[in-house]
Order: sequence, then structure tokens, then C-alpha cells
Amino acid sequence: MQMTKGKLRRATVTATFSVIAVLLLVGATVVAHAQPISAHKDRLFAYPKVLDVRDNGAYRILDYRESRDIDRRDEIPERRVKRAYIDFAARRATKKEGLDTPVGRLTYRYAGQLTGSRFFTIYIHGSGGDSRQGVDDFTFGGNFNRIKALMIKSGGAYIAPDAGNFAGNDLERIKYLLIALGEASPSARIVIACGSAGAAVCYQVAQNQSLLPRLAGFVFLGAYGDTSFVNSAAGRARIPVMIAHGGSDRVYPVSQLDEFYSALRNAGLPVRMVNFSSGTHGTPIRMIDWRETLNWLLTY
Repeated sequence: MQMTKGKLRRATVTATFSVIAVLLLVGATVVAHAQPISAHKDRLFAYPKVLDVRDNGAYRILDYRESRDIDRRDEIPERRVKRAYIDFAARRATKKEGLDTPVGRLTYRYAGQLTGSRFFTIYIHGSGGDSRQGVDDFTFGGNFNRIKALMIKSGGAYIAPDAGNFAGNDLERIKYLLIALGEASPSARIVIACGSAGAAVCYQVAQNQSLLPRLAGFVFLGAYGDTSFVNSAAGRARIPVMIAHGGSDRVYPVSQLDEFYSALRNAGLPVRMVNFSSGTHGTPIRMIDWRETLNWLLTY
């Protein structure tokens, strides 16, 4: 399986200071290994105050407030974030492409390098959405712009495919995308993030044993929980999971995701959850700290 043509070419110091320099170099190497995703606007996108913490930090309730996290962050609430949050180089780097598969053509948008990549982050939109949502630089507080910039700076790529209705051939096309990415960048690790009803794609991928060697983790953003994940191929392989949810989500109540989190944790799977206290259905997409999330997932 091949990607569309044209898009995949792509002195002197004292002994004391010498020792210090070596130690600093070793320390820097350790930090670099532990933090593979480079910094980008970390202060602006940092999590708000922690209200409660459980399970030695694995579960956090965060102080989300619309007056601060939407009204003061956005130039036009929920439609256009303020300029400080945007990296226009990442915006300009965004491209649209397609992949021909045995079950039809898949359209996707991406930023970063597809060949020789270190990491891929794939975002699956929710019901009624398409690939355009996942690369919109100005909505959701600029968080899609940030993930694009993070991937570019870290030698990776961010990809937002059209996932259709998350069934049948739609799921098959996503599978072929993962296979094609693996062929283009054999050593790259893949994080797949699913928003809302797009979680169906994550759960389907989790069942596919052949895809596991590529997977670095799953991210569920305002998604529904399915405790059968524990017994999936990904669950048995202990692929780490990050859950981000709004405490006032009326589509999928946070209690359902608490149950999902507990099921994974009780089964010994690596799992973390952030609960945005008064957040609603779209809050996790706006508020998730992508750099913290990816650096945690990539430690496994």
C-alpha cells in the first residue's frame, strides 16, 4: 500500500569543568529521551489548577472555567482564538492529500513529515465531522494548531483523516492508512486520538493484532467508554490510554468514563484521566495538554 505520489519524498577546559560538561550532557540526553516531544507554547496551553488528585496522580480533576478558558482565550468565543496561541508556520504547513485503498479513497489532512517520521498523531473526528475539523487552527482554543506544531518540531506528523460514519469501509480505510504510514516510516510510533463517537475507530483499531507493533497509545476525547477494551488485543498488550472528559458532558456522562478508567486501571493497564470540572462535550479537545499527553504515552 503506497501513499499518493509526491507527498512521501521527502578548547580547553579544566578537568572539573570537563566532568561537569559530561554530566550536563548525560542529563540532557536523559531529559531528551524522557521528553521526545519538543516544547511549544507550554505556558499558554498548560492545565489549569488541580482541584483533586487520585491514584498517585493518574486521575486529576482540573479547574475548568468558561470565563477564563473560552472568553479570555478567544477573540471570538469558540470561533477564533487569540493570535498568541497560533503558530502560522504550522498553519501554512497543513496539506490535503489522499490514499487509494482497496475499499475506496481516503482523504486526509496533515502537517509534518510522512516519510522517516519519528511519531504520528492521528485524530479521528466525531459524528458529522470530517478531516477539516482536526486541522482548524482557530477553533478549540488553537489546540489543533498546537498539536501540528508539536509534531513538526519533534520530527513527526499530525494527520486528520475523514472517518465517515465509523463503520464498514470507513474503518477499513483507516486501517489501510495505518499500514501505509508504517510502510512510509517503519520506526515511527503511532498515537491515535478519537473524539466523541469517533471512539468507534479507536476500539476497532484496538482489536487488530497486526497493528499493535505500531501503536504507542490511545487518547479518548469526550468519547464514550467501552470496558471490553480490557480484553482487546491492545488491552492484552497493555497499550497505554489517556482519557480526557468534561465533568458536565451531557452526551457521555463523566460517570461512564470513570467506570472505563477504573476498569482499565483495575486490569493493570497504563491509564490516566483528566476530568475538566465543569467542562462540556467539546472541552477535552480544547483543553488537553498534547505535549504532556504524548510524552507520557511515548514512555511505554
